[in-house]
Amino acid sequence: MLLQTTLCLAAAAAIINFWLGQRVGQLRHRHKVSIGTGGNDMIERRMRAQLNFAENVPLVLILIGLIEMTGKGGAWLAPIGAIFMFGRVLHGLGMDGGSLEKGRMIGTMTTFLIAIGLAVVAVLIAVGLM
Repeated sequence: MLLQTTLCLAAAAAIINFWLGQRVGQLRHRHKVSIGTGGNDMIERRMRAQLNFAENVPLVLILIGLIEMTGKGGAWLAPIGAIFMFGRVLHGLGMDGGSLEKGRMIGTMTTFLIAIGLAVVAVLIAVGLM
């Protein structure tokens, strides 16, 4: 069984994770910080953005993959996954603060709502109600 939605979303996640890591690396290079934050607030913010990504994305990808494997994902699964990934980008940008700060809240809410929604769908599939 080819899990096209999951494959595409995993690829998107890899690219976003790379981008988040590059943002940390650029600041470390600019501020000559090899390990940790060096007391730099922006490095800490960007590190947290990447770690938050790493904390949340695997569970959502697992749920998407398992739902897709059941054949119950339908046409709604890919757009939900795309919205989730967009929310993760907004969160990463929002962690910088300033004019993009609202992105953090939007990304957080998107992440939580989609994770909870997918968990409910997964349970409904598991108990035969979907």
